[in-house]
Amino acid sequence: MQVSWDQVFAWRMRRQFVDPRGEMDAAGVARRLCGVQAQVTSSAETAVALRRSAGLPGALVEALAARTLIKTWAMRGTLHALTPDLAPAALSLMGSTRTWEKAIWQRNFGASPQDIAAMVDAVGDILSDRILTREELVTALLAQQRFHPLEEQLRSGWGAVLKPLAWQGALCHGPADGNTVTFTNPAHLLPDWPGIPDPDTAAPVLIDAYLGAYGPAAPETFDAWLTRGQLRKTTVRKWFSELDDSLTAVDVEGRTGYIRTEDADDLAATEPSSSVHLLGPFDQYVLGPGTADTVLLPGDHRAKVSRAAGWISPLVLVDGRIAGTWEATGDTVAVSMFDNAPAPLAELKAEAEHLARALGRPDLSITAA
Repeated sequence: MQVSWDQVFAWRMRRQFVDPRGEMDAAGVARRLCGVQAQVTSSAETAVALRRSAGLPGALVEALAARTLIKTWAMRGTLHALTPDLAPAALSLMGSTRTWEKAIWQRNFGASPQDIAAMVDAVGDILSDRILTREELVTALLAQQRFHPLEEQLRSGWGAVLKPLAWQGALCHGPADGNTVTFTNPAHLLPDWPGIPDPDTAAPVLIDAYLGAYGPAAPETFDAWLTRGQLRKTTVRKWFSELDDSLTAVDVEGRTGYIRTEDADDLAATEPSSSVHLLGPFDQYVLGPGTADTVLLPGDHRAKVSRAAGWISPLVLVDGRIAGTWEATGDTVAVSMFDNAPAPLAELKAEAEHLARALGRPDLSITAA
Protein backbone atom coordinates (compact mmCIF):
# COMPACT_ATOMS: atom_id res chain seq x y z
CA MET A 1 0.00 0.00 0.00
CA GLN A 2 1.37 3.40 -1.02
CA VAL A 3 0.21 6.84 0.13
CA SER A 4 1.65 10.35 0.21
CA TRP A 5 2.71 12.35 3.23
CA ASP A 6 0.00 14.87 2.44
CA GLN A 7 -2.56 12.07 2.81
CA VAL A 8 -0.96 10.91 6.06
CA PHE A 9 -1.04 14.38 7.62
CA ALA A 10 -4.64 14.95 6.56
CA TRP A 11 -5.60 11.56 8.03
CA ARG A 12 -3.76 12.23 11.29
CA MET A 13 -5.38 15.65 11.66
CA ARG A 14 -8.80 14.07 11.24
CA ARG A 15 -8.03 11.22 13.65
CA GLN A 16 -6.64 13.63 16.25
CA PHE A 17 -9.62 16.04 16.06
CA VAL A 18 -7.45 18.81 14.65
CA ASP A 19 -9.36 19.06 11.36
CA PRO A 20 -12.27 18.86 11.84
CA ARG A 21 -12.69 19.41 15.55
CA GLY A 22 -14.77 16.84 17.39
CA GLU A 23 -17.66 16.58 19.78
CA MET A 24 -15.84 14.27 22.21
CA ASP A 25 -15.44 15.08 25.88
CA ALA A 26 -11.99 15.45 27.47
CA ALA A 27 -11.69 11.73 28.18
CA GLY A 28 -12.61 10.92 24.59
CA VAL A 29 -9.95 13.28 23.26
CA ALA A 30 -7.32 11.83 25.60
CA ARG A 31 -8.31 8.28 24.60
CA ARG A 32 -7.91 9.07 20.89
CA LEU A 33 -4.57 10.81 21.46
CA CYS A 34 -3.30 7.85 23.51
CA GLY A 35 -2.84 10.19 26.47
CA VAL A 36 -2.25 13.93 26.83
CA GLN A 37 1.05 15.11 28.26
CA ALA A 38 0.15 16.93 31.47
CA GLN A 39 3.43 18.17 32.93
CA VAL A 40 1.94 21.64 32.43
CA THR A 41 -1.77 21.49 33.17
CA SER A 42 -2.62 24.59 31.15
CA SER A 43 -0.97 23.08 28.05
CA ALA A 44 -2.95 19.87 28.47
CA GLU A 45 -6.15 21.90 28.81
CA THR A 46 -5.31 23.78 25.59
CA ALA A 47 -4.64 20.54 23.71
CA VAL A 48 -8.05 19.19 24.71
CA ALA A 49 -10.01 22.42 24.21
CA LEU A 50 -8.60 23.06 20.73
CA ARG A 51 -9.83 19.64 19.61
CA ARG A 52 -13.39 20.23 20.75
CA SER A 53 -15.71 22.32 18.62
CA ALA A 54 -17.00 24.14 21.70
CA GLY A 55 -14.35 23.23 24.23
CA LEU A 56 -13.41 25.60 27.05
CA PRO A 57 -10.42 25.38 29.40
CA GLY A 58 -11.06 23.30 32.50
CA ALA A 59 -12.47 20.14 30.91
CA LEU A 60 -9.35 18.06 31.59
CA VAL A 61 -9.22 18.98 35.28
CA GLU A 62 -12.93 18.19 35.52
CA ALA A 63 -12.34 14.77 33.93
CA LEU A 64 -9.55 14.07 36.42
CA ALA A 65 -11.88 15.04 39.28
CA ALA A 66 -14.61 12.81 37.83
CA ARG A 67 -12.03 10.01 37.50
CA THR A 68 -12.70 9.46 33.81
CA LEU A 69 -9.00 10.32 33.44
CA ILE A 70 -6.05 9.37 35.62
CA LYS A 71 -2.85 11.41 35.94
CA THR A 72 0.40 9.52 36.34
CA TRP A 73 3.98 9.28 35.11
CA ALA A 74 3.83 7.37 31.85
CA MET A 75 5.30 7.88 28.36
CA ARG A 76 8.92 9.07 28.42
CA GLY A 77 8.69 9.37 32.19
CA THR A 78 6.47 12.47 31.91
CA LEU A 79 3.10 13.13 33.50
CA HIS A 80 0.16 12.18 31.31
CA ALA A 81 -3.60 12.23 31.62
CA LEU A 82 -4.78 8.79 30.45
CA THR A 83 -8.06 6.95 30.30
CA PRO A 84 -8.30 4.08 32.82
CA ASP A 85 -8.37 1.49 30.03
CA LEU A 86 -5.07 2.65 28.48
CA ALA A 87 -3.15 3.61 31.62
CA PRO A 88 -2.40 0.01 32.76
CA ALA A 89 -0.95 -0.87 29.34
CA ALA A 90 1.22 2.26 29.20
CA LEU A 91 2.50 1.69 32.75
CA SER A 92 3.24 -1.96 32.03
CA LEU A 93 5.42 -1.16 29.03
CA MET A 94 7.19 1.67 30.84
CA GLY A 95 7.88 -0.67 33.74
CA SER A 96 9.19 -3.36 31.41
CA THR A 97 12.22 -1.15 30.66
CA ARG A 98 13.42 -1.73 34.26
CA THR A 99 15.38 1.52 34.06
CA TRP A 100 15.85 1.59 37.84
CA GLU A 101 17.94 -1.58 37.60
CA LYS A 102 20.55 0.08 35.38
CA ALA A 103 23.81 1.17 36.97
CA ILE A 104 23.63 4.74 35.68
CA TRP A 105 20.15 5.22 37.15
CA GLN A 106 21.30 3.87 40.52
CA ARG A 107 24.32 6.21 40.50
CA ASN A 108 22.19 9.22 39.62
CA PHE A 109 19.39 8.62 42.12
CA GLY A 110 20.99 6.56 44.86
CA ALA A 111 18.33 3.87 45.03
CA SER A 112 18.94 0.18 44.46
CA PRO A 113 16.47 -2.24 42.83
CA GLN A 114 15.89 -3.63 46.33
CA ASP A 115 14.99 -0.11 47.55
CA ILE A 116 12.48 0.30 44.73
CA ALA A 117 10.92 -3.11 45.40
CA ALA A 118 10.58 -2.24 49.09
CA MET A 119 9.00 1.12 48.25
CA VAL A 120 6.52 -0.49 45.87
CA ASP A 121 5.28 -2.65 48.73
CA ALA A 122 5.38 0.13 51.33
CA VAL A 123 3.77 2.85 49.20
CA GLY A 124 1.17 0.49 47.81
CA ASP A 125 0.15 -0.29 51.38
CA ILE A 126 0.33 3.31 52.66
CA LEU A 127 -1.87 4.59 49.82
CA SER A 128 -4.23 1.64 49.62
CA ASP A 129 -7.07 3.62 51.19
CA ARG A 130 -5.70 7.17 51.47
CA ILE A 131 -4.91 10.28 49.46
CA LEU A 132 -1.76 12.01 50.73
CA THR A 133 0.33 15.02 49.80
CA ARG A 134 3.96 14.42 48.90
CA GLU A 135 5.01 15.62 52.35
CA GLU A 136 2.56 13.27 54.04
CA LEU A 137 3.65 10.35 51.87
CA VAL A 138 7.34 10.99 52.51
CA THR A 139 6.70 11.30 56.24
CA ALA A 140 4.88 7.96 56.23
CA LEU A 141 7.74 6.32 54.34
CA LEU A 142 10.42 7.79 56.60
CA ALA A 143 8.70 6.19 59.56
CA GLN A 144 10.54 3.11 58.30
CA GLN A 145 14.25 3.52 58.95
CA ARG A 146 15.34 1.69 55.81
CA PHE A 147 14.11 4.60 53.68
CA HIS A 148 16.04 7.31 55.57
CA PRO A 149 18.96 7.34 53.05
CA LEU A 150 16.45 8.17 50.28
CA GLU A 151 14.92 11.22 51.95
CA GLU A 152 16.54 13.77 49.62
CA GLN A 153 15.36 11.95 46.51
CA LEU A 154 11.89 11.36 47.94
CA ARG A 155 11.50 15.09 48.52
CA SER A 156 12.82 16.02 45.07
CA GLY A 157 10.27 17.68 42.81
CA TRP A 158 11.49 15.58 39.88
CA GLY A 159 9.98 12.42 41.34
CA ALA A 160 12.64 10.15 39.84
CA VAL A 161 12.34 7.47 42.52
CA LEU A 162 8.54 7.66 42.46
CA LYS A 163 8.20 6.96 38.73
CA PRO A 164 9.08 3.24 38.98
CA LEU A 165 6.42 2.99 41.70
CA ALA A 166 3.86 4.46 39.31
CA TRP A 167 4.87 2.06 36.55
CA GLN A 168 4.33 -0.87 38.91
CA GLY A 169 0.91 0.37 40.00
CA ALA A 170 1.79 1.48 43.54
CA LEU A 171 0.81 5.12 43.12
CA CYS A 172 -0.69 7.73 40.83
CA HIS A 173 -1.63 11.37 41.25
CA GLY A 174 -4.70 11.96 43.37
CA PRO A 175 -7.27 14.76 43.13
CA ALA A 176 -5.73 18.23 43.13
CA ASP A 177 -5.71 20.00 46.48
CA GLY A 178 -5.38 23.57 45.29
CA ASN A 179 -1.80 23.82 44.04
CA THR A 180 -0.70 20.87 46.18
CA VAL A 181 0.07 17.57 44.47
CA THR A 182 -1.49 14.50 46.03
CA PHE A 183 -0.89 10.78 45.55
CA THR A 184 -2.96 7.67 46.00
CA ASN A 185 -3.07 4.08 44.86
CA PRO A 186 -4.80 3.72 41.45
CA ALA A 187 -6.96 0.93 42.88
CA HIS A 188 -8.19 3.39 45.53
CA LEU A 189 -8.86 6.09 42.94
CA LEU A 190 -10.56 3.73 40.47
CA PRO A 191 -12.62 0.88 41.93
CA ASP A 192 -12.44 -1.04 38.63
CA TRP A 193 -8.66 -0.69 38.32
CA PRO A 194 -7.47 -3.97 36.75
CA GLY A 195 -3.86 -3.85 37.91
CA ILE A 196 -0.75 -3.83 35.72
CA PRO A 197 -0.88 -6.44 32.95
CA ASP A 198 1.99 -8.49 31.54
CA PRO A 199 3.89 -6.50 28.86
CA ASP A 200 3.00 -9.00 26.14
CA THR A 201 -0.67 -8.48 27.02
CA ALA A 202 -0.29 -4.70 27.25
CA ALA A 203 1.62 -4.18 23.99
CA PRO A 204 -1.23 -4.90 21.53
CA VAL A 205 -3.52 -2.52 23.44
CA LEU A 206 -1.10 0.39 23.36
CA ILE A 207 0.19 -0.20 19.82
CA ASP A 208 -3.39 -0.28 18.52
CA ALA A 209 -4.24 3.00 20.27
CA TYR A 210 -1.01 4.66 19.12
CA LEU A 211 -1.39 3.70 15.46
CA GLY A 212 -5.01 4.83 15.54
CA ALA A 213 -3.77 8.40 16.00
CA TYR A 214 -0.17 8.53 14.70
CA GLY A 215 0.08 5.85 12.05
CA PRO A 216 1.62 4.86 9.78
CA ALA A 217 4.58 4.36 12.12
CA ALA A 218 7.51 1.99 12.54
CA PRO A 219 8.21 0.00 15.72
CA GLU A 220 11.17 2.29 16.45
CA THR A 221 8.93 5.37 16.27
CA PHE A 222 6.48 3.81 18.71
CA ASP A 223 9.32 3.04 21.13
CA ALA A 224 10.77 6.56 20.82
CA TRP A 225 7.35 8.00 21.73
CA LEU A 226 6.91 5.55 24.61
CA THR A 227 10.33 5.09 26.24
CA ARG A 228 12.81 7.21 24.25
CA GLY A 229 14.24 3.97 22.83
CA GLN A 230 14.72 2.13 26.12
CA LEU A 231 13.04 -1.10 24.99
CA ARG A 232 14.90 -3.85 23.13
CA LYS A 233 14.37 -3.40 19.40
CA THR A 234 13.78 -7.13 19.00
CA THR A 235 11.04 -7.02 21.64
CA VAL A 236 9.18 -4.13 20.01
CA ARG A 237 9.45 -5.70 16.56
CA LYS A 238 8.10 -8.96 17.97
CA TRP A 239 5.08 -7.15 19.40
CA PHE A 240 4.37 -5.60 15.99
CA SER A 241 4.88 -8.89 14.13
CA GLU A 242 2.52 -10.72 16.48
CA LEU A 243 -0.26 -8.34 15.50
CA ASP A 244 -0.02 -9.97 12.06
CA ASP A 245 -3.10 -9.30 9.89
CA SER A 246 -4.39 -6.55 12.17
CA LEU A 247 -1.60 -4.31 10.82
CA THR A 248 -0.93 -3.29 7.22
CA ALA A 249 2.46 -2.15 5.96
CA VAL A 250 2.40 1.24 4.24
CA ASP A 251 4.97 2.87 1.96
CA VAL A 252 4.88 6.63 2.50
CA GLU A 253 7.12 8.11 -0.17
CA GLY A 254 9.88 5.59 0.57
CA ARG A 255 9.40 5.26 4.34
CA THR A 256 7.75 2.09 5.62
CA GLY A 257 5.37 2.16 8.57
CA TYR A 258 2.32 0.30 9.83
CA ILE A 259 -1.33 1.27 10.01
CA ARG A 260 -4.16 -0.61 11.63
CA THR A 261 -5.73 -2.74 8.89
CA GLU A 262 -9.14 -1.37 9.86
CA ASP A 263 -7.86 2.13 8.94
CA ALA A 264 -6.08 1.22 5.70
CA ASP A 265 -8.94 1.95 3.29
CA ASP A 266 -9.74 5.20 5.09
CA LEU A 267 -6.12 6.34 4.81
CA ALA A 268 -5.92 5.38 1.13
CA ALA A 269 -9.10 7.36 0.38
CA THR A 270 -8.00 10.48 2.33
CA GLU A 271 -7.53 13.61 0.26
CA PRO A 272 -4.73 16.05 1.16
CA SER A 273 -5.83 18.96 3.35
CA SER A 274 -5.42 22.64 2.61
CA SER A 275 -5.68 24.19 6.06
CA VAL A 276 -4.00 26.28 8.75
CA HIS A 277 -4.21 25.40 12.42
CA LEU A 278 -2.77 26.61 15.71
CA LEU A 279 -1.87 24.06 18.39
CA GLY A 280 -0.56 24.73 21.87
CA PRO A 281 2.69 23.85 23.65
CA PHE A 282 3.53 20.20 24.34
CA ASP A 283 0.95 19.12 21.78
CA GLN A 284 0.53 15.43 20.98
CA TYR A 285 0.49 16.17 17.24
CA VAL A 286 4.27 16.51 17.34
CA LEU A 287 5.00 14.44 20.47
CA GLY A 288 3.39 11.35 18.90
CA PRO A 289 5.68 11.09 15.85
CA GLY A 290 8.50 12.92 17.65
CA THR A 291 10.32 16.16 16.92
CA ALA A 292 13.01 14.21 15.03
CA ASP A 293 10.58 13.46 12.18
CA THR A 294 11.99 15.75 9.49
CA VAL A 295 8.98 15.33 7.19
CA LEU A 296 6.67 16.71 9.85
CA LEU A 297 9.18 19.21 11.27
CA PRO A 298 12.09 20.39 9.07
CA GLY A 299 15.34 19.45 10.80
CA ASP A 300 16.85 22.93 10.57
CA HIS A 301 13.87 24.29 12.55
CA ARG A 302 13.70 21.58 15.20
CA ALA A 303 15.40 23.74 17.85
CA LYS A 304 12.58 26.29 17.53
CA VAL A 305 10.07 23.64 18.58
CA SER A 306 12.10 21.35 20.87
CA ARG A 307 13.70 23.91 23.14
CA ALA A 308 15.80 24.02 26.29
CA ALA A 309 14.63 22.17 29.43
CA GLY A 310 12.29 19.99 27.38
CA TRP A 311 9.94 22.83 26.39
CA ILE A 312 7.86 22.14 23.26
CA SER A 313 6.70 25.30 21.50
CA PRO A 314 3.17 26.07 20.31
CA LEU A 315 2.74 25.09 16.66
CA VAL A 316 1.54 26.56 13.40
CA LEU A 317 0.37 23.82 11.03
CA VAL A 318 0.03 24.44 7.31
CA ASP A 319 -1.52 21.50 5.46
CA GLY A 320 -0.64 19.29 8.41
CA ARG A 321 3.08 20.14 8.49
CA ILE A 322 4.72 22.26 11.16
CA ALA A 323 5.47 25.56 9.45
CA GLY A 324 6.05 27.90 12.37
CA THR A 325 5.54 28.65 16.04
CA TRP A 326 3.59 31.21 18.03
CA GLU A 327 3.78 32.94 21.38
CA ALA A 328 1.03 34.65 23.36
CA THR A 329 1.83 37.81 25.29
CA GLY A 330 -1.19 39.30 26.96
CA ASP A 331 -3.92 39.36 24.33
CA THR A 332 -1.52 39.22 21.35
CA VAL A 333 -0.41 36.08 19.55
CA ALA A 334 2.81 36.60 17.59
CA VAL A 335 3.29 34.05 14.80
CA SER A 336 6.79 33.24 13.50
CA MET A 337 6.78 31.33 10.22
CA PHE A 338 9.78 29.23 9.18
CA ASP A 339 12.08 30.41 6.40
CA ASN A 340 10.52 33.88 6.44
CA ALA A 341 7.44 32.49 4.72
CA PRO A 342 4.51 34.93 4.59
CA ALA A 343 2.04 34.35 7.40
CA PRO A 344 -1.42 33.28 6.13
CA LEU A 345 -3.10 36.02 8.16
CA ALA A 346 -6.67 35.44 6.99
CA GLU A 347 -6.57 31.77 7.99
CA LEU A 348 -4.71 32.57 11.20
CA LYS A 349 -7.33 35.11 12.24
CA ALA A 350 -10.01 32.45 11.82
CA GLU A 351 -7.93 30.07 13.95
CA ALA A 352 -7.39 32.78 16.54
CA GLU A 353 -11.10 32.60 17.40
CA HIS A 354 -10.72 28.93 18.35
CA LEU A 355 -7.48 29.64 20.22
CA ALA A 356 -9.13 32.47 22.15
CA ARG A 357 -11.92 30.09 23.21
CA ALA A 358 -9.46 27.34 24.18
CA LEU A 359 -7.32 29.73 26.23
CA GLY A 360 -10.25 31.59 27.77
CA ARG A 361 -8.98 34.89 26.31
CA PRO A 362 -11.78 36.35 24.15
CA ASP A 363 -9.79 39.37 22.90
CA LEU A 364 -6.81 37.64 21.27
CA SER A 365 -5.32 39.23 18.16
CA ILE A 366 -2.81 37.78 15.67
CA THR A 367 0.37 39.45 14.50
CA ALA A 368 3.20 38.15 12.31
CA ALA A 369 6.58 38.33 14.02
